[in-house]
Amino acid sequence: MGAALLGGLIDGGWASASDLAVVEPVEARRRALAEEYDGVQVSADVVEADGAVIAVKPNDVEAACRAVSGRVGRVLSIAAGVTLTKLESWLPSGTPVVRAMPNTPALVGAGAAAIAAGTAAGGDDLTWAEGILGAVGTVVRVPEDLLDAVTGLSGSGPAYVFLVAEALIDGGIEAGLPREISERLARQTLLGAARLLAESGETPEELRAHVTSPGGTTEAGLRVLDERDLRAAFSAAVAAATERSRQLGSQ
Repeated sequence: MGAALLGGLIDGGWASASDLAVVEPVEARRRALAEEYDGVQVSADVVEADGAVIAVKPNDVEAACRAVSGRVGRVLSIAAGVTLTKLESWLPSGTPVVRAMPNTPALVGAGAAAIAAGTAAGGDDLTWAEGILGAVGTVVRVPEDLLDAVTGLSGSGPAYVFLVAEALIDGGIEAGLPREISERLARQTLLGAARLLAESGETPEELRAHVTSPGGTTEAGLRVLDERDLRAAFSAAVAAATERSRQLGSQ
């Protein structure tokens, strides 16, 4: 995710490569990043900067925060489950901190992220964080207590969509299509439907109605999904992921 943000910032013109620095303790990874992002300063040591993005595993966040303490003006954390209270306790008092929950489509510039402000973070700090995450997708502002719900919906949501893709592919194969053709059609169907939803200006309900003729094929398929309570299954999945996020955050 950190590499996705780095590439998005450069490709989107948010910053030049020479304005960015990456701290990476693993030597092989440092070499790879330096080769891929020419001009970016890649080192094993923390440098002074206007702001830092903490993009490490949750167990490494405390060490990362303590490493940048006093050397950066503000911090954006994209580490899952690490609360603002914990982040602020590992940084000098008064450090502006923004916590974010991005998702994996950021890797292709189509991410969805939510941000929440810490006690010392102001409007400028939120705008700064939005600029970084906005380089790889959409950003919304929420109170921290809603970040668990964001995790349940958009954080885990791509996996739900991938499961739908698997099911569609399997359904096409069972209906007689060769796997290659079924995969190709399913991928494009999901891509096209997502673009319609994003670009048409219509609601999901309106778009669904357009393709559902009375007595037609789509109605027959949707009837099966309703009978098997697909809506309830998705709602339960979001709720379960939200609750698990709360549990992890309290540990």
